Amino acid sequence: MEKLKRGFYTALGTPLNENGDIVAEALAKEIDMQIEAGASGLLLMGSMGIQASIKNSAFKEAVRIAVDAVKGRVPLFVGSMDNSVARVKDRIDMIKEYDFDALVLTTPFYSVTPDADNCNFFEKVADYSPKPVFLYDLAVVTKQKITYPMVQRLAKHPNIKGIKSGDIVLARQVKNNLPDFEFLFSNIDIFDVAMSYGIDKVLDGMFSSTPKNSKKFIEAAWSGDMASCGKYLDNILSFRDFYLTQKGALLSTYTDSMNLLGMDGIFCFDYSYYGADAEKKANVEAFMKEIGEL
Repeated sequence: MEKLKRGFYTALGTPLNENGDIVAEALAKEIDMQIEAGASGLLLMGSMGIQASIKNSAFKEAVRIAVDAVKGRVPLFVGSMDNSVARVKDRIDMIKEYDFDALVLTTPFYSVTPDADNCNFFEKVADYSPKPVFLYDLAVVTKQKITYPMVQRLAKHPNIKGIKSGDIVLARQVKNNLPDFEFLFSNIDIFDVAMSYGIDKVLDGMFSSTPKNSKKFIEAAWSGDMASCGKYLDNILSFRDFYLTQKGALLSTYTDSMNLLGMDGIFCFDYSYYGADAEKKANVEAFMKEIGEL
């Protein structure tokens, strides 16, 4: 695949109806909104997209809809996290007919295993996958860290092309020693600091609900206006922190924000959604107006 462009990469939310099926119009609208905001690429079915909770039929349908909506305008990554090589192969078989750009995988997340086993997992999937594979370092969920020695080994595989991680030390090691291995930084809290290490690609789910601030944030970063870059980044971070102050799970409040942006559907786990809460939605709307998203 071609070298990735600098910029922000959005981990998309997944709009579902009450039966767990994809709300097609909402997903297509979300994709258009992100591309219009200047996203350099999109991750479908990441952690913000609750991939591990999506039923198989909806997973395949989401990929189909996303490929049709993106139309090759930006790279499209698809998360296919699971707990065995065999299960990931099943997911690959479901979607291999579609024209997306790369597969994204965390370590297996049910059992904790040695680094060598995890490397074997990635290598076996990469051997099978018709698409390039990107590693997803998400130890807070999987309880298994992708370390630099693991990256050194995995970078030798011809079909493993990069990693998404919020580890600034790992980012520096990869940038200094493996310049052809793509690094998508996922710790937006310190992205303006990470830029000093040459990190120029940042991936996060909060961009999906803050397209206006995301556009201004990245434009300011590339123009060298770090004061404005920090201001818009702070807006995004404060909105994320605001989610945590509201009733219910974070993704339930995220659902309100996406609905207010014009995308119908439920963007959270089916067991975390209890229906619309007028007071909470009003709080979200007020905050979005305060930071300029509405």
